[in-house]
Amino acid sequence: MEQPLWAPSPGQAAATQMAAFADAAGCPLDQLHQWSVNHREDFWDLVWSHFGVVGHRGDGPAMIQVESDLAATTFFPVATLNYAENLLQRNDHHPALIFCGEDNATRTLTWAQLHHLVSQLQQGLAAAGVKPGDRVAAWLPNIPEAYAIMLACASLGAVFSSVSPDFGTDAVIDRFGQIEPKVLFCTNGYQYGGKRFDVTDKVSQVIAALPSLRQVVMVADTQGDLPAEALSLDDFCSAHPAQEVAFTPLPFDHPLYILYSSGTTGAPKCIIHRAGGLLLKHLVEHRLHCDVRPLDRVFYFTTTGWMMWNWLAAGLAAQATLILYDGSPFHPDGQRLFDLVDAHQITLLGVSAKFIDSVNNAELRPIATHRLESLRTVCSTGSPLSAEGFHHVYTDWKPDLHVASISGGTDLCGCLVGGNPAAPVFAGQIQGAVLGQDMAVVDQEGHSVAPGQQGELVCRSPFPTMPLGFWDDPENLRYHETYFARFPGYWHQGDFAEQTTQGGFIIHGRSDATLNPGGVRMGTAEIYRIVEAFTEVTESLVIGQQWEGDVRVVLFVVTANQAALDDDLIQRLRTAVRTGASPRHVPAVVISVPDLPRTRSGKLVELAVRNVVENRPVTNAQALANPEALAHFQNLPALQPTPLGSDPR
Repeated sequence: MEQPLWAPSPGQAAATQMAAFADAAGCPLDQLHQWSVNHREDFWDLVWSHFGVVGHRGDGPAMIQVESDLAATTFFPVATLNYAENLLQRNDHHPALIFCGEDNATRTLTWAQLHHLVSQLQQGLAAAGVKPGDRVAAWLPNIPEAYAIMLACASLGAVFSSVSPDFGTDAVIDRFGQIEPKVLFCTNGYQYGGKRFDVTDKVSQVIAALPSLRQVVMVADTQGDLPAEALSLDDFCSAHPAQEVAFTPLPFDHPLYILYSSGTTGAPKCIIHRAGGLLLKHLVEHRLHCDVRPLDRVFYFTTTGWMMWNWLAAGLAAQATLILYDGSPFHPDGQRLFDLVDAHQITLLGVSAKFIDSVNNAELRPIATHRLESLRTVCSTGSPLSAEGFHHVYTDWKPDLHVASISGGTDLCGCLVGGNPAAPVFAGQIQGAVLGQDMAVVDQEGHSVAPGQQGELVCRSPFPTMPLGFWDDPENLRYHETYFARFPGYWHQGDFAEQTTQGGFIIHGRSDATLNPGGVRMGTAEIYRIVEAFTEVTESLVIGQQWEGDVRVVLFVVTANQAALDDDLIQRLRTAVRTGASPRHVPAVVISVPDLPRTRSGKLVELAVRNVVENRPVTNAQALANPEALAHFQNLPALQPTPLGSDPR
């Protein structure tokens, strides 16, 4: 029988918040998950009371479920609360946010200082005419101001939406242009890899493309001239002396965030998330699954354009101190994040599986170079963490550590499967389903498969971070099609997975064509729009190829008039993608092919090409109008493993 890499001692397990919650539920710890799905209303009701949610619970039920339609379930239908009030329960001189830059500059905001900044921002937003339901957009690095802006929006009932400054203008406009924000907070530059990137010109282009804007506020990273349309953050705030933050009571389902899908099949979907649902779900994930406690130090390597930013922000509800970093995790070297752990006594370190693999491949041994005394939990997400990655952490980082591999998505702004600090950790496995989530792996007909067999990951129970819906989808047709049409009555996540005999889960990757390099989901449509604007390119197709424990972007192009795909054209394509989308969209390999496979209706089949490249069977070849085109993608030398240091192109 496989032995765990780590298991908590009986004393450690009994001291977890998971054990305390099981006691409150009146059930044995090892039966808590089953109780949470068998008694769903009691579970969510206990989450509210056990963690002391600030708000008016009301006398109504905790949930009203429609068994045949998960999306029709309502949670706490008569309750009111304010998300920001629950994240700002502390108001003292302990640190709330500690920011660390690439240049080692550090800034700290105490809880009292955070309250003051939120108050000024709240008043400024109200003066700009922001009301409940209005959208406020942030195009900012992972800096303290971004969190304060979000909290100010939530205090008023405004809907907050953010992307990171490495997004190109087209990518930003594709997102913010749909939701029509009233106020935009932006920066004029950011640091990455030891370099400063000026985005002032991009800001002017975005402002011009958003006619809904009434106010633009610049959170400048350096001194300099502001765009004529922008007001500095200092000027925006200084007109409003700090006072007590006013928290507007709002319904449980009041919209809090708009996050974005990857944009695989067109413009990114704007996913609307509810305040009450995110508060309860993230309390479960932070307090129970990650055992985060008041005054813990919580870090996740993220940007404002990834849902893990929203997840990290919710750590304030656990009264933890958030450690923020913006820049490259490998600047000046691979020790950077471990330096942060020691310098700031981080208790939870969140990274991507790719980061763990990179540290391993660089043969770094933090156990020999760093103390890591404070570190209790390492979270890994973005892509599956390999068995080798697990072994590396326990051997070369710290042996007495809870390694929590977690998986969920932007769709639910949370996790479906994740860690358990009171249970053993097995190499290559996510420990189990998150409380309240009735997870299963099913076949193509929706029937559960046996442990060890692969299939589609689904959730058979409703949960409060199912989105309110998509923006501009009044009858929820796209919403239902995305998550519920494939397996009626289940939430379909789109991951290919298996359940293990130990009760854990292994994610084998996305079951669709979404790209996932470095653990960041992103789509192909943005790349197509940029690449196909070149006169030398007739059409293109993009896949994500499994490569050295990660996913790399591979671009296939059909050139116009037999134009040569030379080094100059490849470089111009890459530069355009970097500028118009983001650095993560840049293809690692660009290959010329004579034709692309498509369905009879003319739709390109990315998944079929990916299967050919990765030597998997193509199950839908009969649906193609030109199945012979698949042969162009077989055994391409540029896509085969190459000796270290050679050029894969």
